[in-house]
Amino acid sequence: MIYPFAFILTIGILILVHEYGHYRVAVACGVKVDRFSLGFGKVIWRRQPTPGGTEFVISALPLGGYVRWIDDREGGVLPSEENQTFKSKPLAQRAAIVAAGPMSNLLLAVLLYSAANWLGIEEPKALLSTPAPGSIAERAGVRAGEMVRAASRDGNDWHDVRSTSDLAWDLAQAVSRGESLYLMVANENGRGERSVTLALDQLPSKELDTAVMRSIGLGGPFSEPIFGKPGPGGPGAKAGLLAGDRVLSVNGRIVSDAAGVLNLIRASGAQGEPSPMVLRLERGGQTMELTVQPAVRKDGEQRVGYIDVPIGKPGPKVFVQYGFLEGLSHGLTRTWEMSTLTLKLLGKMLIFQASLKNLSGPLTIAEYAGQSMQMGLTFFLSFMAIVSVSLGVLNLLPLPVLDGGHLMYYLFEAVTGRPLSEQWLGRLQRAGLVLVLLMMSLALYNDVARHLGLH
Repeated sequence: MIYPFAFILTIGILILVHEYGHYRVAVACGVKVDRFSLGFGKVIWRRQPTPGGTEFVISALPLGGYVRWIDDREGGVLPSEENQTFKSKPLAQRAAIVAAGPMSNLLLAVLLYSAANWLGIEEPKALLSTPAPGSIAERAGVRAGEMVRAASRDGNDWHDVRSTSDLAWDLAQAVSRGESLYLMVANENGRGERSVTLALDQLPSKELDTAVMRSIGLGGPFSEPIFGKPGPGGPGAKAGLLAGDRVLSVNGRIVSDAAGVLNLIRASGAQGEPSPMVLRLERGGQTMELTVQPAVRKDGEQRVGYIDVPIGKPGPKVFVQYGFLEGLSHGLTRTWEMSTLTLKLLGKMLIFQASLKNLSGPLTIAEYAGQSMQMGLTFFLSFMAIVSVSLGVLNLLPLPVLDGGHLMYYLFEAVTGRPLSEQWLGRLQRAGLVLVLLMMSLALYNDVARHLGLH
């Protein structure tokens, strides 16, 4: 039940803030609001504080909302209310009312990111795992167990990296810009500091997908090379591996983390039938050797070896928390960067440089909302901030039906000195409705395809 609850709570808050932005600025501009609705369809709750005032309602379908001016009232507008209609207001005020919705979502994102920064969160330290063979990280000289202390776009202006989340964000930014990323690394004790350069500008794509991450080669955060419970009947179980076994070496090659073990196991299936692998283990304080015969499976277009045993014990963590001004500053920065990333991704999808599979719908939002809520308040606030940014940016797109489309109408009016004709307005609204429905259908298809394992 937590997934539907988290979804309704997330969408409800974001829509409430969006519509309240429209409502608050409209009232400030002297527009009389007939109804403020959270949701569509059948009204399940209503309240009208004053006779003839705004009616506040909650409707059955929680996937949207609306603010209705008296312009759209079925009985028409009373002569005494003519100066309170939306259409009677100056162009600047109408534009401000329309822009207030998406801008409220962006402001909410700043507050949510800031609140997450103020609360703080325990995250994995930015300790690097063994880079994948032939990857950018390996060519840069990255070593397993090194800690990333700072990052830079140019090698001169550095900023602190406090956790793996900071590092992941810097990677995403650098990939989207097509730039190299400079890292200041040291051992876990902070000694032996040196600079490495990840040549991300050499990547064939600016989309941070699985293939690009594999080319970069950093993988997940550092984790100890300790096996979990082997799968029944799998190669690991047949070889006698047990949960808790620590890997010391593979075929005589010393390994320092889980990624190093996984790289060697996967590489064993690249050419035909894998050869048996000799694992030197530590079990219960004793050192021993076991021989395991990896099996082979397909991973995309590659053949990889596997032994059907999870590996990796989480490494050390750090509590990341910011003060008031620093947290607010990071909230502003993260909202801006997330907005530009969203716009860039949408632009790439428009010219087919990024996959349309990136569009997500209500099922994916519900899934991540439930997962983030289970992980804790800070994660949930950060998730809501991401969705709030997406909602704000999407509504500012110059598509008819959306707020950005209406702002384009007002731009036309400002340039020509006359409003768009009713005939053209109707055509554009119908075209915009079709486009929005197509986007929603594609997003829902992507959701279903992901759940069925088709993506």
